[in-house]
Order: sequence, then structure tokens, then C-alpha cells
Amino acid sequence: MSEENFSRITCADARNYDMVAYLSTLGIEPARIKGNNYWYHSPLREEKTPSFKINRKLNRWFDFGDGIGGNLIDFAIRYNNCTVKDFLLMLQTGNATFRKQDDHLKPKPDDLPITILSDHVLTSHALLNYLTERGIPYDIAEKYCSEVRYQVGVKIYYAIGFKNDSGGYELRNKYFKGSSSPKDFTTILSGAKEVSVLEGFFDFLSYLVLKPLNQDMDFVILNSLAMFEKARSAMEQYEVIHLFLDNNKAGKKCLRYAKSISRRYIDESQLYPNCEDLNDFLNLKP
Repeated sequence: MSEENFSRITCADARNYDMVAYLSTLGIEPARIKGNNYWYHSPLREEKTPSFKINRKLNRWFDFGDGIGGNLIDFAIRYNNCTVKDFLLMLQTGNATFRKQDDHLKPKPDDLPITILSDHVLTSHALLNYLTERGIPYDIAEKYCSEVRYQVGVKIYYAIGFKNDSGGYELRNKYFKGSSSPKDFTTILSGAKEVSVLEGFFDFLSYLVLKPLNQDMDFVILNSLAMFEKARSAMEQYEVIHLFLDNNKAGKKCLRYAKSISRRYIDESQLYPNCEDLNDFLNLKP
């Protein structure tokens, strides 16, 4: 491989970047750590047993499944499918972690189905930072969300996962918003007489942050307004149905439809009149 200096960041600079930290910015965390050796499920291909190792002392990687390895540049040009010059430019402009998202984290669902590989407790620094950016404390997120490892085409990614009642997941990270099959709504039940209905799981998590003393209630998280009709049988078991829908055209249309069905549907969007949703409202509060 021919390596040449580019702009103010040189190949020597790039080779000295911490590989473990770089992978973490991609949402890729080690499956296990033993001394200086960090073992991963290979980011370059699908596998069930971690065989991709970074020796943090040497700052070098080796993929035992493919029999290849090297420094950060060797990894990055394979992972991002780019040239050395392209990668150095990404480092120079601060977009080193974005090439992957631009090319691969926005798949066309019809062409590239999402396959769930595993889920576990949230540990990725990138995902935890994303939760912080959205105003959601870890102690709330960990109760209802998990870190999901999923595959799109030949690439493997990580995201915050929120499970629905049929076993599918809503998937979110800083660069991707999607879901796996089967698509469905999510119910969280405690035997209450009233139910709060929210469009997405970040709205639900935001509700828990905003109303810590007012959680004696069941919840239906639609995961999409398209699930409203399907969720009616679950919602209409309750005496009072609180709707926390988005303040946009689609949300208002759904609200009008709900109120035409029954007086039990109560509009709660008045609580965040100048915001699109509860999460926006949460992050505007001082």
C-alpha cells in the first residue's frame, strides 16, 4: 500500500490514532478484553465468535478469520472502502467516522433487510454519548433499551434497540433511524387504569425524565403512527387514553381521528406547544 502525506495530517499521525477509541466512535465495542488485547466481532464481515483483535499497546489489529491485519490506516481503507488519501482527508475535516454512515448507515430497507445478530446491555461510548445528547440518563435507558448488533448487507453495526411486542426492534444511533422486522407497537404494563400513548421510544424515555413522580400509568409506544389502528385494541381497554403525539401534520391528523372515535382520547400535546415532540421539549428545558 502506498501511503503519502496529505494536508496537515500525515500517515504517521493517522497510524498513531488510538484504534480502540476510533472503533468506539463507530459504535463498535470489544466483546472481551484480556490485558492489552481487545477482541471484537469483526467489523469487516459477519461472525459469531470474536476473532478480530486489537493489541492496544502496539495499536495494531489482526483479523484471524481473514488472516489480515495492520495499523489504523489499513483498517480504515477496508472498512470505509476508500483510499489512503480519502481517509486522511476525512481525518483532516473531522469526518473520519462519517464515511461509513454516509455510505452504509442509510440503507434502503427493501434492498437491504436488517438482521438482528445479538443484544446486550448498553456499553458503547458512542451510543451512551448519543443518549446524553438526547437528554436521556443511563439509568432510565438501561431499563428499557439494549445495545443491538445488527447486519445490513455484509456490514455489521451497533445501535440503541427498543423491543416491540412482536420481537422486532426500533434502532437508533446518531446516524441511523430504522427498525427490524416484525414491526409492531410496544406495551409497558403495570395494571393501571389509564394509558399514555407516545409515538416513539425517545418520547417515552423523555416522558420518564419529565414526569418522574407521575408514572403510575401503562404505556403504549406506537413506534410509528402507522401502528395506531393496530394498537387501538390495546389502547381502548383503558378509561383514559393520554395522547402524546408529535406537533406536526401527521400527528395532528391522527389526533383528530382519535378524538372522533372516543372522548377517552385526551390531547396532551398542549404540554409542549412550541416543540415537535416530548424529546424536543425535554432538551429545551433549562
